Order: sequence, then C-alpha cells, then structure tokens
Amino acid sequence: MSNDTNVDDPPEDAPEAAPDEEYVEEHPERQGERSPLEEEDGDRRTDVDDPSDEFDSSTADEAEGGDDIETVDDLGSTVEVDPGVEVDEDIAEDDLLGGLKIDSTEDIEVPDRLVDQVIGQDEARDIIIKAAKQRRHVMMIGSPGTGKSMLAKAMSQLLPKEDLQDVLVYHNPDDGNEPKVRTVPAGKGEQIIDAHKEEARKRNQMRSILMWIIIAIVIGYAILAGPLLLGIVAAGIIWLIFRYTSRGTDAMVPNMIVNNGDQRVAPFEDATGAHAGALLGDVRHDPFQSGGMETPSHDRVEPGSIHKSNKGVLFVDEINTLDIRTQQKLMTAIQEGEFAITGQSERSSGAMVQTEPVPCDFIMVAAGNLDAMENMHPALRNRIKGYGYEVYMDDTIEDTPEMRRKYARFVAQEVERDGRLPHFTEEAVEEVILEAKRRSGRKNHLTLLFRSLGGLVRVAGDIARAEDREFTTREDVLQAKERSRSIEQQLADDYIERRKDYELQVNEGGVEGRVNGLAVMGEDSGIMLPVMAEIAPAQGGGQVIATGQLKEMAEESVQNVSAIIKKFSDVDLSEKDIHIQFVQAGQQGVDGDSASITVATAVISALENIPVDQSVAMTGSLSVRGDVLPVGGVTHKIEAAAKAGCSRVIIPEANEQDVMIEEEYEEMIEIIPCANISEVLDVALMGEPKKDSLVDRLKSITGSAFDQSAVGSAGGSNPSPQ
Repeated sequence: MSNDTNVDDPPEDAPEAAPDEEYVEEHPERQGERSPLEEEDGDRRTDVDDPSDEFDSSTADEAEGGDDIETVDDLGSTVEVDPGVEVDEDIAEDDLLGGLKIDSTEDIEVPDRLVDQVIGQDEARDIIIKAAKQRRHVMMIGSPGTGKSMLAKAMSQLLPKEDLQDVLVYHNPDDGNEPKVRTVPAGKGEQIIDAHKEEARKRNQMRSILMWIIIAIVIGYAILAGPLLLGIVAAGIIWLIFRYTSRGTDAMVPNMIVNNGDQRVAPFEDATGAHAGALLGDVRHDPFQSGGMETPSHDRVEPGSIHKSNKGVLFVDEINTLDIRTQQKLMTAIQEGEFAITGQSERSSGAMVQTEPVPCDFIMVAAGNLDAMENMHPALRNRIKGYGYEVYMDDTIEDTPEMRRKYARFVAQEVERDGRLPHFTEEAVEEVILEAKRRSGRKNHLTLLFRSLGGLVRVAGDIARAEDREFTTREDVLQAKERSRSIEQQLADDYIERRKDYELQVNEGGVEGRVNGLAVMGEDSGIMLPVMAEIAPAQGGGQVIATGQLKEMAEESVQNVSAIIKKFSDVDLSEKDIHIQFVQAGQQGVDGDSASITVATAVISALENIPVDQSVAMTGSLSVRGDVLPVGGVTHKIEAAAKAGCSRVIIPEANEQDVMIEEEYEEMIEIIPCANISEVLDVALMGEPKKDSLVDRLKSITGSAFDQSAVGSAGGSNPSPQ
C-alpha cells in the first residue's frame, strides 16, 4: 500500500511569487534563502512513507526538553535506576529501599526519557520500543493506572521528527466544496502562509487606493457637474463592488490545519473520549451561504486527532466507547494512511464540503480494560493484531531489591513531574513502598497501579508543602493515607460507626443462625456484612430463599452451600424452607462468592441450633465438597473486622500469604486460616458437646477435593476482590 499524497497544484489565479529582492527586503533575517512562494513548486507533492517501512532510528536525536537521546537500538529492558547513588548489596534483600543509600529523593537521578521511567512493565516497554522502530500499532489491555498513556507518550519520543509535515488547505476555484490539500515539510507552512498574506495585503492595499481614487473622482464630478446625492450613491456602489470582490483575494490565503513547525518530537494526540468530529476532522457550519458574506469552505476545515497525529502517535483509551461507525472510519484511516475531512453533522452546511484526502500516517496505541475487547469492532482489532502487537498490562510485580529501588525512583519522578512538592525523606519513601506492597494484595509483590500510588505521593507532598517543610516525612505519608481514602472506604467507615450507634453490630456472645461476614466495597474498602439464616416449615416442597439484592454469582454460591447442607444434615430438607438474609446489603447488592462459608455457617447453626461466636468474622469461598477456596481483598476485610470490634477472623488458608494489614490492627485481631468447612465450624461455633459431635461428623464426609499444591496455585492467581 502506498501512502503517497498526490495533491493538485494550487489554483492558477493564486498570488504569484514575490521577487527575491522584495522578499529579502521584507524578511532580512532570511537573507540568502529562497522565498517560500518561490519554493512552492518543488514541494507540491510530499511523499508519505509506508507504515511498514523501517526508519533510521539514529534520526531521533531530540527528546522532550531538548536533551539528546540514544537510538532505539540502544534501548533495552535493563535501565540504570540509581546512577551515582550507593547501593549496599549486603542488606538489599531485606531493606525496603533495596539497599539504596539516600537521605531523600533529591539524591535520585530521574531519567530524561519517558521510556526509561516506565516501571514494572518490561514486556510492554520492549514492545513499545519494537513498535516504534517498525511503526506497528499496539493495543494495551489492563487496569486503569498501570502506565498505558505513559508508554504511548514514550513511543512518540522514539519516532523521528525529521519526517514531520505541515498540512495546508487551499481554495478550489473549480469546486469550492472540495478544497485542495497540500503537505510541506514541518516549519515551511508558516512561511507559505506569511507570504500569501503579504501578497494579499499588497493586493488589497492597491485595490483600496484605486477604490478611493475612483470614489474621489466620482464625488468630485458630482459636485462640479451633477447632483451630489447621485454621486454619493454611485460612490457607495463602487465601495460595495470593491468590498465584495476583495474577498476573492482573501480566499487565496491557504488554511494551515496541521502546524508542526514548533514540534520537537513526533506528535502525540490523546483522543480518549473524542467525538467523531474531534477524532476524524470536521467542517464548521456557516450560516451565511450567499451574498458574498460566506466564509470560504477551506477556511472552515478543522483537523481531527488522526490528522494532527500524522507521523506520530494516536492514543485512544477506552477504545470500546467509540461508536461502531467511528471505529469503522478509524479503521479506514489506518488502512489508507489518509482520510478526507467532511462535516460530521448531516444538517450542517459543512456536510456539503469534503476535502481531498489528508495524510494521517499515524501509529495507533489503543488501550482499555478487559471489557474493551467485547465492544471493540472486530475488524479494527484484527487490523491492530494483524499489523501490530497486543499486550496485557500486569497489576502486580514480584518484590525484588531492584524493583524497590525503582519504586524509590518512582517517588522522585512524581516529585519532579509535579514541580511543587518537597522531596521525600528515606523513611517517607519506605512508607510509600510499604503501601505499594499492601495494595498489591499478594505476598512478595508490589502494585503496578501507579496512578493511585502517585495520588498518595502528591497528597503527602501537599501536606508537607502546606506546613512549609523542606522535606516530606513519614508522618505526612501516614496522614495522606487517611486523607486519600476512597469514597467506598469513607462510606464503609461511616456504616461501621452508624451500626455501632444503633447497636446493629454484634461482636460478642453467641447467636444462632447469625454470622459476621466480610465484603469489599470498590477495590480497597472492607466492610462487615452480617448474614442471618432461619429454618421454617415448608408449605410445599422445601426451598432455599435468599434475600439482599444478590447478584448471579452470589445466588450460585448459595446453591453450592445447599449441596453441602443436604449431604451432612439429618433433617429432611424437603419439608423445610431455608431463609437466608444478607443484612443491610444496600442497593448495590451482593456479588461474588466470598460469603459462601458465611452462608454455610449460618444455615448449619440454624439447623443444628448451635450458636455462632459473634466475636468471629469470616470470608471465603466454598466448593461443593466443603473446601475453603481463596478470595480477593482479604487484607481490607481483616481490617474491617478489626474496626468493627471482632477479635478473630477466619480466612482461606490459601490467602494466608496475601495478608498485609496495617501495624495498628495486628494486635487487635487474630487471623485464623482454614482449609475446609469443618475447621471453620470448629472455630466459629459455640457449645462444646453439640459442636464437637457436628464437627466430627463433618470431618468424615468433607475430605479435601484439592491437594495442597493445587490450593497453593489457586491462591497465587490473584483472584478479583469479592
């Protein structure tokens, strides 16, 4: 496929080139150069390279800020993270900073290139480097805040800027609704516009002088030989004629829709959430369509992001939010390397205007969450996949000394990027890294959700800056963790306090059929959610009735629990109705299966008339064989139980490695890992004789369905919080 942009010459009646002497006289600073109009004929057609062609990476010699960068070939996954800073390898393994010896983040050097600032996404980083070299499209899928937009910006720095172009739109004298398009090397467009404007100004000046001479002659003749009123009317008509015809001269000045004259690196356009006109270009509506008052159609042409990103990067996050027609047109632009601009509103006068094809030879970086692939146009995804790369962005990364050193550099990067925050002390950086470990939700891992972690850094820095301190301290970070709580966490804390006020929360004594379950609101907010069960005589066939706005997965978990109950119970359940209530579940309802052991414990307690210890809270999924399976969000759930006043909490044994609660909660609550339902009941139920008999009976029928290695692997899969 060739992307050569063949553009017709400007109209024959366009202004002639000014002589060299006159041009130099008007522009002495450009003495020795040819005038832009004199050079036009040699630049009327500008070749656009095919996206599949390789380019000489050595031409990319400038990065953002004007610093020299190395060639793409010199880049790799290994980045020097701490040049000039001492690293103590003897303590690196156990040190929170990975052995980095610093007093503050002021001692850490931040790389100039964005591609070197990327942390933890080595695979995505290498793909971006390869894609920049080969001019390939990329689709990145992953959670928000993992660095997708940063990688796209880094890609634009790796592209050569020597290929950049300015795009001019000219009036078409043959058909005003089909403006002509021309591309010239970056920076030359302004010269051409200035020269055209100068020519138009001189022409208008000559016409104005001629007009006033004629008007003076007419009025003078009327004063001497005829009625003065008739002379004034004639003068007015002459003025209108000259005024009307002068617009033709103004129309000869081209409209520069893409100006890369001041662009230091390849363009980067973030078209996330852009409507069709902003993405594909548009033509403004003109209410004046006659009488010589209309704006020339070429002056109403507006470029889209696909045109502004020519020779650069077009970044579209949440790609699935674009409507299908827009995705189809975007696919056409990718395939052809050019796309004509027309009015996007069918009722607008701009819909009658359509330019010649405008170059849009961009590299597309599409991004989104996992659901982005569901609503994405299959042909567009196929186009990206067939001519580029797909990469999944990790949420966490293994905790190593090298990674901890990079996280210290991340704090330095955030301070430098903001420009107003005090640097962080060594202890403050350690606290940020501890929070990164905690937010990962996995033992020996660090979170890669850098946007939210960067928010913590900025809040802590703002606290220190408000108190006019030279450095941000650990106390500032701890205070920031409290201030930067999510809305869900604030609601959860408010619920806990309200329940205490109205005595809706029970954390001591024993109650039959009532269990303190645990849930997660949002991504990082734990809350205690009591579950109550009652057994009643059935009016017809026995059934399980669950209330509390249960979603599909929660309903299925209740059905799984009923299988275990039917297996062990001596009661004929065909004559009983089992009522299960999720107390104060709220309008959002209950989703997920992490309340399975809670439901099972509540129902068994109600069936056997054995009270449940209310100082115990629990979370865990349950198999039909009675195994306790891992769930997500255990850290936040444990902290919620501690806040609610519980003294013990039951979690799946496979989740034991994922627990990273705050120090303040460690003395408040005992964590009890369990592998099957019999172990759960042994801890949660009260009343020794009946409890012991029940547990012994359960142990004989609930063998482990999985061996230890299988359970361990399930725990390492980082399940979604339920």
